[in-house]
Amino acid sequence: MSKIIPRRRIGTRGPDASVLSLGSWHIYDRMNFADSVAMLQRAVDLGVNLFDVGVYGLADQPPVYTDVLFSAIVRAAGIDRDDYLLSVKLWLEPYPEQALRDQLEHALFRVGAERADMAVLGDIRDEGLDLRRLAADLAELESLGLLGCWGVNNWSASAVHEIRRHALAAGSPGPQLAQLKYSPCRRSIPDGAPFAAVFAEGISLQASDVLEGGLLAGRKSLTRQIGRDPGLVRDRIIEAAGGIGAVAADLDATAAQLCLAFALSHPSVCTVLFGSSGTGQLLENVGALELLERVGADRLRGLLEPFWVDRHVIDPEGP
Repeated sequence: MSKIIPRRRIGTRGPDASVLSLGSWHIYDRMNFADSVAMLQRAVDLGVNLFDVGVYGLADQPPVYTDVLFSAIVRAAGIDRDDYLLSVKLWLEPYPEQALRDQLEHALFRVGAERADMAVLGDIRDEGLDLRRLAADLAELESLGLLGCWGVNNWSASAVHEIRRHALAAGSPGPQLAQLKYSPCRRSIPDGAPFAAVFAEGISLQASDVLEGGLLAGRKSLTRQIGRDPGLVRDRIIEAAGGIGAVAADLDATAAQLCLAFALSHPSVCTVLFGSSGTGQLLENVGALELLERVGADRLRGLLEPFWVDRHVIDPEGP
């Protein structure tokens, strides 16, 4: 099967990644194993080569094994390690008491890999986080060959600039992407001036939470854990979902395709991250590529302008 999903460079020093990438947060531990294998095989056939596989779970909750399952799924699907890019999460809450290397090696052990092509650093929750030390530790992981490149998740633009300066001084290329919530409803940060300056330095955008946990794809209520709600605008997003669905229908598309096409239209996006719980859903989402080509970025973004609900609510600088 010919691959239809194009690739773009992550940052200036990262690998070429498929513009659509698959996440694993609470996905594989909810799926039938055979269905998971079939979905990943089809994804790779279509050209998906980036898989975000984090160690998810909290100490006071039942353990989660979605990353462990991913290792088994890949083996059963016959996908060689050299044929895909592995992105892992590194959490900052236990750092520096828990060394980044220990955390990374634990994540790699669970997923059955010897290296990560990319790591995405979690949210900054401690204002006293030593970014100079963090940058030096990341540079060491790169020099050891355990880590190909790295990015950040929902950081402020100022924090991205600061760690980039420290990373360059430590001999690292610095962050290659910023993973940010981005949808027709949550636009203020990726579309704002502070992150335009970040992107101008060669850092790419990885769009995440594009479907707001499925609410923008037509799900009527929350049935599983989803990401945080910056600005407390989720109720307004639920109200906007109907209008977005109507625009999608007028374009002979699904709401999910429309939201993904919107994320793909950002000029600095390298890849759009989404979770898929079946081959049918995967194929539907891939249809976003055709929609964007058919409608065009400018018209599509104009049609979705009325549903920008975090405008003037969220500081474009970020958290």
